[in-house]
Amino acid sequence: MTDSTRATMDKQATLAWLRRISGDISTATLRRLEETLPWYAEMPPARRSAVGLVAQAGITSFIEWYQDPSEAPTITADIFAAAPRELLRSVSLQQTLQLVRVTVDVTEEKVAGRGDHLREAILLYSRDVAFTAADVYARAAESRGLWDARLEALVVDTILTGETDDELPSRIAALGWHGHGEVCVLVGTTPPSFDVDLVRRRARKLGVDVLIGVQGSRLVLVLGRAEAPGQEAAPDDDALSFREIATQLEPFFGTGHLVIGPTMDALVDASRSARAALAGFAVAASWRGAPRPVEADDLLPERALAGDVVAKQTLIERIYRPLEGHSTDLVTTLWSYLDNGRSLEATARELFVHPNTVRYRLKRVTDVIGWDATGPREALILQTSLILGSIGSSESLKRRHAARRGERR
Repeated sequence: MTDSTRATMDKQATLAWLRRISGDISTATLRRLEETLPWYAEMPPARRSAVGLVAQAGITSFIEWYQDPSEAPTITADIFAAAPRELLRSVSLQQTLQLVRVTVDVTEEKVAGRGDHLREAILLYSRDVAFTAADVYARAAESRGLWDARLEALVVDTILTGETDDELPSRIAALGWHGHGEVCVLVGTTPPSFDVDLVRRRARKLGVDVLIGVQGSRLVLVLGRAEAPGQEAAPDDDALSFREIATQLEPFFGTGHLVIGPTMDALVDASRSARAALAGFAVAASWRGAPRPVEADDLLPERALAGDVVAKQTLIERIYRPLEGHSTDLVTTLWSYLDNGRSLEATARELFVHPNTVRYRLKRVTDVIGWDATGPREALILQTSLILGSIGSSESLKRRHAARRGERR
């Protein structure tokens, strides 16, 4: 009898023996899993059964592989085909490798004494299984990453267009959003080389969660106060303002203007911040000295001149009407001061008051609305609001007169 014939007969005898004890190996493996792996014992029965099927498939596939090692890629892939797709979401790669280790250990114990060639075969096969497991999880992670990217793009686009619906909160939750409370939107240019992961890491360090939208040459970041699961929110006194956060994130944007939308109370209201930021980004080039980043509300005059209805209403509501409701003297003084080139003396002569009275009224203007008329940029904002307010007031007066004439008829 030749050596090759003897080796073939020994292998056939070993295969027959492995098939006879495969059931015992499977039973011992499941018992060892329950004894040594807490996560396996705590799983629901259906999932525990699915994990058991994977272990049993691994043992059966090893016997087939031992018979013909050339079928290794197909056989090892069949192991994970026995498990339902949902198992990938409930069992991590680390847990899968623990499953492989326990199965290999039990199999080695059962075949001890049958020769080193069988033990080496088990080690080679377990290596192929481990690589196959890594490949399965890598493909699943890649698919999930592509799905997350598409979902994130959809959420950012929904926020920008303002076409929110009842599904928006669930979509945001699916992305793992930990934001709570205040939200704002940044709009800038996309750099030639953009690292999404680097931006996310930087945002986490700054205490915010972020949604990222790359729309050609435009880069949009939706920022929200972040709270890690199981941790309490940081005190408001220690939290950075969104302007400070935007300054820290500014290097990740391309050249050009970077505009910060106003702060909203919740993510569902982020579309208002997005509209303001987009409108500001469209006209930011018209302000030669615009800082980077610049707040959308600092671009209210340019936005109003470009036809932004929200900017017009904001200027009237925040400046003109509070001044008009407080005192007509403040409106008159502000008009005169701006028309006279911000000269205290010329304003005082026109109003027949002392320059100190003009100073006092201008200080009252600042106290009421928060803008200082003595600054050149803020003077432009205030003058624009006065013009818009007077136009709105005259139109309202005309509508009231027309209504009265209609009633008389």
